[in-house]
Amino acid sequence: MKHLISLKDLSKKEILGLVDSASKIKKTPKKYSSELKGKTLLMLFAKPSLRTRLSFEVAMLKLGGHAIFYDIANSPLGKKESIKDGAEVISRFCDAVMARLFEHKDIVELAKYSDIPVINGLTNQMHPCQILGDFLTIKEKVGRLNKLKICYIGDGNNNVTHSLIIGCGKLGIDIVVCCPNKKEFLPDKKVIGNLRYKYEKDPKKAVKNCQILYSDSWMSYHIPEPQKKKRVAILKPYQVNKRLFDVNKKVLFMHCLPAGRGYEVTDDVIDGKRSIVYLQAENRMWSEMGILLKLLK
Repeated sequence: MKHLISLKDLSKKEILGLVDSASKIKKTPKKYSSELKGKTLLMLFAKPSLRTRLSFEVAMLKLGGHAIFYDIANSPLGKKESIKDGAEVISRFCDAVMARLFEHKDIVELAKYSDIPVINGLTNQMHPCQILGDFLTIKEKVGRLNKLKICYIGDGNNNVTHSLIIGCGKLGIDIVVCCPNKKEFLPDKKVIGNLRYKYEKDPKKAVKNCQILYSDSWMSYHIPEPQKKKRVAILKPYQVNKRLFDVNKKVLFMHCLPAGRGYEVTDDVIDGKRSIVYLQAENRMWSEMGILLKLLK
């Protein structure tokens, strides 16, 4: 494991190993407080961030290392300077780089020319760190990562859905995607390849017999704002509200955040007792600590 670009690149054993590592670190964090002493992580950001920046920066600090925030909006990287040249230079200053970018091909190119580990903090196509943290959360709350059924509802053509399908495929977890039966909302086959998922158009049917009900924003960062009114009208039947949530009295609600309250989820669900969204957010940090140790030790 030289880089973490996509969960496609990891085996079942590697995914479970990272979840197990995160769990151990979370139980005894002080034990790992100097593991990355003297190490530096460069964090490249082309997209806005709360959780990704904070979780990686704090993760690095808790491991005894240092993190540098770098805003690509004020950088020549990918514009005046090629990604190849940037990767070569970064490799001589830092020990690892985490990048939160728009185009997936850019992080693939960054990894190709980097002599140091590259971590995908998010692209339009993939969000592997989110799903690894999600698996830790599910293991803590459900008690297992097998014999599971996850229902994803809303816009299925986004980075979280893609990485969730890939991760579930690796672990043998059943996943149902509930979204409008239109190409713009369905998972992109070019991204997920031959990995299978069950499609269900009816939200009430989809939520039955699952342990996790997962939703995400209807307006990903790369979607133009003028499309919002149209998308909201189409996706409104896929809102996670109390009426839908109560179809399954035991299901837990997950959301990678930030959440569009009143859009993909209502306040009574996200603030309710069966919502585990803030534990998800916290577990991003513990999971990323495991990733950093795996790549840098």
